[in-house]
Amino acid sequence: MELSGFNLSSLWNTLLAWSPRIVGAILVLIIGFWIAKVISKMVGRSLEKSKIDGDLIPFLKSLVSVLLKILVVITAAGVVGIEITAFAALLAGAGLAIGAAMSGTLGHFASGVMILIFKPYRVGDLVDIQGTVGTVSEIQVFNTIINTLDNKKVIIPNGVATSGIMTNISANGKLRVDLNVAMPYEEDFEKVQGIIKTALTKVKGMVADEPTIEIEKFDENNILLAVRPYATPESYWDVYFNSYREIKKAFGEAGIPVAYPTRKIKNL
Repeated sequence: MELSGFNLSSLWNTLLAWSPRIVGAILVLIIGFWIAKVISKMVGRSLEKSKIDGDLIPFLKSLVSVLLKILVVITAAGVVGIEITAFAALLAGAGLAIGAAMSGTLGHFASGVMILIFKPYRVGDLVDIQGTVGTVSEIQVFNTIINTLDNKKVIIPNGVATSGIMTNISANGKLRVDLNVAMPYEEDFEKVQGIIKTALTKVKGMVADEPTIEIEKFDENNILLAVRPYATPESYWDVYFNSYREIKKAFGEAGIPVAYPTRKIKNL
């Protein structure tokens, strides 16, 4: 039977002849990707037990996974009947086009390598990358994974991370906590300064460095004090909130009123 110039019987015979290879290739892909996933996990666990740099573990695990998947694809091509040499030649021929299309991806890979070599940040660091503030949880082949302070998982391409200003907030081991306290004009500054300093000694997690307590500016209704204790990256928010709590408590015990707007009315 002829249909549009094609012999359906011949086509059917061809499909039957190729079907075992096609099914075999599909099985190779499914089973191969599953095995690659298992091996990647095993490699990850082995690396975690070793003394290798913790920053390298996610990177190497991701790299092993990519290489294994490429090997699975090549094996599946061989099952279909494509010779490995021909397949390699095909890859080489398409290399320029793929390289151009994936120039950004390859750039992210190169940036990942540079991050691991020069270590502008490491796993566990608190960073600000392109306006995203959070803790680095993984440095992968192409991406850096950040858990933000509001518990969001942000995936930043490595090329993006290295293309702009990045701030390693925890690199120096301590952070300055910027607080402002309003003091009524009627109060003595040195007295209030001593009360605040004593209150800060009760705050847990604060670094032992001497806090700065000075007059920042004169507002219309009060004197604004700059209070600057130090904390570790882990204790930053505890120090921030507990400092205000202890200062408020100390002001109440000392009988210092909260500064509030006042107006003087002249007698007519």
